[in-house]
This record gives sequence, structure tokens and C-alpha cells, in this order.
Amino acid sequence: MKRFLVAAALIAAALFSFAPAAGAQVFGQFTGAEVLPVNGHETGAYLVASDNVLGLVGQLRMSFYPGVDFGFQGGLSRLRYGSSDRTLVRLGGDFKIAAAKASASFPVDLALGGAIGIETSDDYHVLTLMPQAVASHAYPVGQSMSVTPYLGTGLTIRNVDAGPTQDNSLSVPLRLGADMRVMTGVRITAELQLQVANSFGDNVGFLTGVNLPF
Repeated sequence: MKRFLVAAALIAAALFSFAPAAGAQVFGQFTGAEVLPVNGHETGAYLVASDNVLGLVGQLRMSFYPGVDFGFQGGLSRLRYGSSDRTLVRLGGDFKIAAAKASASFPVDLALGGAIGIETSDDYHVLTLMPQAVASHAYPVGQSMSVTPYLGTGLTIRNVDAGPTQDNSLSVPLRLGADMRVMTGVRITAELQLQVANSFGDNVGFLTGVNLPF
């Protein structure tokens, strides 16, 4: 697991140093690879920030089938685009399938899935599709706390219709974060977000918030 974390840190450092302009990831799971149990539910609220975006996103996750969960995200953001500010409505959904559990022979939990998201405002519309994967490992801290670092990646397929920009693009997202259970039923999450080889948007994004199972 130490090798996994060192590799993730080296990848992030390399991206900061050498990546071209990237767009901050808007949609995703905001958690590690662990899948909710059947009939499990979780809600969350998050602050999303980047150079030109500041917003709030909410999420509801649930599971009706073993090894599979799905979520719905929505929120509002303030975007500086060109010479003006505008309010964006963000709506998205995703699913996640457990592919492997951490064990003596495999160091991380692994999940595969996909997401779809829409950002819309006056003369600004972005549709995003994103097959993705996430790996994580939970470390207990005391009797009631734990820390779960995670690394997510995938492929962002984006259609942009924003003012003079009409574009279809591909990029590779990277999510490097941690989900921290601070007490029973309360988890705090923090996530660094960036995309490689993307031609539209900010370079780096950051998300922090809280996940609340119920």
C-alpha cells in the first residue's frame, strides 16, 4: 500500500509540473472504492473550488444490489467565463461496481463505473461522460475512526457549447483524495481534481465536504 501512495504522489507531482491546461472535474463519487451495502444510503454536501469556479454540490447515494451502488449529484456554482460571471446549474449521476477487495494478495479495494454530468447556464452548456475506476484502502484509527486514501482515474468525454467555443474533447481525469471517518455516521472527504490533455477549463480543482450514511 505504501508503494501505491508513493506512486499516486509522484503522478500528482508530475501532472502539476508538466500537464497542459486541464478542466477541474465536476462529477464523480467523492469517495473511495468501497460500495454501499444493499439498502444502504448516504448523503453528502461539498464545496468545489478552482481558479474560476466556486460552488456547492450535494449528493445522494444508494444501493439495491450487492456490489453495486449509484449516486445523483446536483448543485450551483459561480463561474467566471470570459469577461463576465454567471451561475451554473450542475446535475449528474454515476454508478460504481466493486471489482476487488483488499486482501493479503491484493493491496486495495477497486471499483469500476461511469458518470454523466451537465453544466448549464445562459450561452454555456457542457455535457460530460466519464467511464472511471477508483482504488482505495481503509486504515483504522482507534476504535471508531478510519482514514481511506483513494486514487481515481478514467476518461472524460466532453461536449462544449459555450459562447464562441464549440468543441468535443477527450481528457484523463485524476482524483487524489481521502475519506476520513471522524465518528460513527460522519465522514469528511477532501479531493484534489485535475485532468490531463484537456483544452477547456481550469487547471486544478479542489473539493471538500462531508458524507453522511443513513
